[in-house]
Amino acid sequence: MQTEKILGGDMKAAAQLIRGIEDGVPGKMRELKNLFPHTGRAHVIGLTGAPGTGKSTLIDSMVHDLRKKGRSVGILAIDPTSPLSDGAILGDRVRMQRHAEDKSVFIKSIATRGHLGGLSRSAFGIVTVLDAMGKDVIFVETVGVGQDEVDVMRLAHTTIVVITAEMGDGIQAIKSGILEIADIFALNKADQMSSDITLNKIKMMLNMRQLRKEVWIPPVVQTSATRGQGIHELLCQTQNHLVYFKSQGLDNYRNQKTLTELTTHFKKILVERALSTLELKKEWQTIMERINRGEIDPYSAAEELVSVMLKK
Repeated sequence: MQTEKILGGDMKAAAQLIRGIEDGVPGKMRELKNLFPHTGRAHVIGLTGAPGTGKSTLIDSMVHDLRKKGRSVGILAIDPTSPLSDGAILGDRVRMQRHAEDKSVFIKSIATRGHLGGLSRSAFGIVTVLDAMGKDVIFVETVGVGQDEVDVMRLAHTTIVVITAEMGDGIQAIKSGILEIADIFALNKADQMSSDITLNKIKMMLNMRQLRKEVWIPPVVQTSATRGQGIHELLCQTQNHLVYFKSQGLDNYRNQKTLTELTTHFKKILVERALSTLELKKEWQTIMERINRGEIDPYSAAEELVSVMLKK
């Protein structure tokens, strides 16, 4: 049975289950149900930020440091969807070559498949698998498209927002969007001359948060992932945040995570069953033809389909 193999750390069994979760293979949900009671031990760290800020390279450096300490690691990298294959555009082995053969590091790239918010619909299930495998730390890297990257805060214990001095109007973007989800700021490529200016701008914004008497003020860690600069300090700050996080109680986090997971799976099951019912009765095809002929708009059609479904 796959469950026992995964609980024993079997990477092949985990990879097969993850592929099944992504593809919606019937029966794989049963395996997830069996694994769920064995989760809750891993420290889940989310990384988000604009494309080109060096998120993947930063994870690669942190994994290198963690492995030297004997920690096992899972990596879930969420990429844009290929319009041809419906899979992830970047491969999971391309990002972190030096860890590809390490049996204590599990790397997986998945596609968003149209899901907004920076994550994939299957992300929660995949993190469940990695957690059940016994991974000490799980990194979740979002697709990196900007201000919609908020789902990660519902999945991760600690959220790192990665920025660089060369982002241009990136600081304004942070004000508008992802500032509120940051537990830690990683000012990457800190060897650039303009990094001090960016650092001061961020600290100024954080001082405004401090005036609101927030308990946790996100630290700003200057890093250079390619040089290994600031990586140890960044990992120390993730541990500091985890300690704080646990001291505040886990109820709020669990409620957010549970609500997101429950809503996601509820919608998926509801839509699949509804479409199946409607397709069997040929009502779906009929109403599509009516839209194409201009007899009804898509919005009214959707309402009509829901009414039909609820009457069955």
